[in-house]
Amino acid sequence: MRKASLSKGRSFTRFLPLVIIMALFIGLLPSIASAADRGAWAPSVAYAANDTVTYGGSTYKVVQPHTSLTGWEPPNVPALWQLVPGGGGDQQAPSAPANLRSTAVTSSTISLAWNASTDNVGVTGYDVYQGSSLVGSVSGNTLAFIHTSLTADTTYSYTVKAKDAAGNVSAASGVLSVKTSASGGGTDTQAPTMPTNLAVTSVTTSSVSLSWTASTDNVGVTGYNVYQGTTQVMTVTGTTATVTGLAAGTAYTFKVAAKDAAGNMSPQSASVTGTTQSTGGGGGQLPKHVLTGYWHNFINGSSNLRLSDVPSQYDIIVLAFADMDPAKPGGVTFNVDSSLSSALGGYTNANLISDIQAKHAQGKKVIISVGGEKGNVNLGSASPNVANFVDSMYSIITTYGLDGVDIDLENGMNVANLTNAVKQLQQRVGSGFILTMAPQTIDMQSSSTSYMQLYNNLKDITTVINVQYYNSGCMLGRDGKCYSQGTVDFLTALSDLSLQWVAPSQLGIGVPAVSGAAGGGYVSPAVVNNALSCLANGTSCGSYKPVAKYPDIRGAMTWSINWDKTSNYSFANTVKPFLVSLP
Repeated sequence: MRKASLSKGRSFTRFLPLVIIMALFIGLLPSIASAADRGAWAPSVAYAANDTVTYGGSTYKVVQPHTSLTGWEPPNVPALWQLVPGGGGDQQAPSAPANLRSTAVTSSTISLAWNASTDNVGVTGYDVYQGSSLVGSVSGNTLAFIHTSLTADTTYSYTVKAKDAAGNVSAASGVLSVKTSASGGGTDTQAPTMPTNLAVTSVTTSSVSLSWTASTDNVGVTGYNVYQGTTQVMTVTGTTATVTGLAAGTAYTFKVAAKDAAGNMSPQSASVTGTTQSTGGGGGQLPKHVLTGYWHNFINGSSNLRLSDVPSQYDIIVLAFADMDPAKPGGVTFNVDSSLSSALGGYTNANLISDIQAKHAQGKKVIISVGGEKGNVNLGSASPNVANFVDSMYSIITTYGLDGVDIDLENGMNVANLTNAVKQLQQRVGSGFILTMAPQTIDMQSSSTSYMQLYNNLKDITTVINVQYYNSGCMLGRDGKCYSQGTVDFLTALSDLSLQWVAPSQLGIGVPAVSGAAGGGYVSPAVVNNALSCLANGTSCGSYKPVAKYPDIRGAMTWSINWDKTSNYSFANTVKPFLVSLP
């Protein structure tokens, strides 16, 4: 996942304009076959205008004749491919849950279980019906449900349906009829087993969320009592709970006990301690217009920096990058790179943690990035990949005291699984969660790209999308004209295009700090300020005039802080003061 070149974008994009021109020229030669359904997309195939292919479960039509290359998959190059409405997307429903059964019965409860459904993408949940009435829903990883508050000596009929992230719902399971007991089970004197694996899953300034492994019982577990210290604070039926109303920056100890319908109580679990976040979270509130920069956890010819050396102009500092964990599909790891540590005279994880705390004291946000030029994360499968990603990323965030995540996946993504993973991670971290994205310019050429799908799924928790306006070649602006990178028109015309779909308060301009930081697209910091002024105020524009003024434009990003140091932080010293001056 280390940078083989000086570029943050994919290295082949330096030659993309020439390659595209050559491929389009070849594609314009007389085609042997007329427009047709060409089956699954493949590289090194000559496609004619209006040909159709399938890719990722969707159907696409050729916009311009061309010979395909690896990296030109339909979702990645909207200039060549158009999504066929109604011809794609996940339309396959999960299989019906099988083996619906009762695992325990009391006079007032019925415990149900079933076998997992399968799906082409992934099952996200199950709905439980009593007759035609929905009586409960559980996550895709839960294969059991307890129906409570029932009448004694009464028969109830149940079915279960599976669902996926696209809203597809399976057929119903077979019908199961179960009769509650005639009495309260007064002869039941056996207590449930003690809950195990009690853990803190997330904290906020006023709450601690818990999870544990379910207890078992000879008849059936009906609930769990949650204790804060020695005081019972709540009762739940599942194996998770969120204790609210807590003080900020305070440590609390919790235990859990299981109970059954006869009133038998299990021993209390082992205790666990959770500490609520300090008021305002790490770094406090971000300003209206922010400056973002990447910090290298590797050596690549730029300056080597301790995080404490990052200048105060940077509001969001992005650690680049988390590494894919080969032992856990979907999992990631992060440690201070050994070569960087040596170059800095022995920079350790503990030193980095201390420096992050100091940045928080300065009011800064520090997050970790996944991806980069060659990096990726394995979320091609829903299970166990999503859980591994969430667990490992949350562990990194809590270990280092980070504020969130940056998505810089330049080699494709599974939108549904990534959406699910980020939402789960945000729920664990809490309201102070920072989410940034760094799409390449080509990823923002239409409203249907993978990044735009991800943004639409997560825009309620997105802090800023910093588009990489470099290593791009000529790209289409909002007016349909092709603008060359490295100009104020490129920055404004391409930003104006994205502002059709992204809120101004969530869009930033991403550029190289110095010419050596990228293969192409460098502009001086003064040009970055001109582009920001053009977008925010309608002044200092080049030949391109945005269709509106965007005074809420979020800010700017640079690859990278390390490269910026090689010019004595010319980028930060020039752009940050201008951001402060914006309305």
